Amino acid sequence: MSASELDPTDIEILKLLQKNATLTNKDISYRVHKSLATIHERIRRLKTQGYILRTVAILNKKKINKMLTAFSQVVLDDHTAETLTSFERDILEFPEVMECFQMSGSFDFILRVCTRDMEEYHDFYRRLGTLPRIFSVQSFFVMSEIKSDTAYSL
Repeated sequence: MSASELDPTDIEILKLLQKNATLTNKDISYRVHKSLATIHERIRRLKTQGYILRTVAILNKKKINKMLTAFSQVVLDDHTAETLTSFERDILEFPEVMECFQMSGSFDFILRVCTRDMEEYHDFYRRLGTLPRIFSVQSFFVMSEIKSDTAYSL
């Protein structure tokens, strides 16, 4: 089933859950005018079919003291399958890395890194530099966050 195969009720359920995953099935059934059993079954199906990957809480980074966000562009010195796989495996061990994407273009990976401050970022950067086959890392620091959303347009 692809997104084009979702019916309007499925889409409405997904929209509601993207905005507030703590909504109960009862809340959702009221909002989409469907029975509680129907909502329960649809959410179960959406999870089984992989539309809903997981349910998370989005934390306030100020409250947890993760005020510095950086985007770090990583260039590897070769592009063999072994090097790429090794980097992908190793980067999973860095709790500061919130997201890692392999890219096309002039760099190989971009990392979204969140730390307490520049000192903590510097510690991360030094540990990152110990990974094999890294040619260069260029980092850009976020000055202000204009938009941050987790909900996809459906």
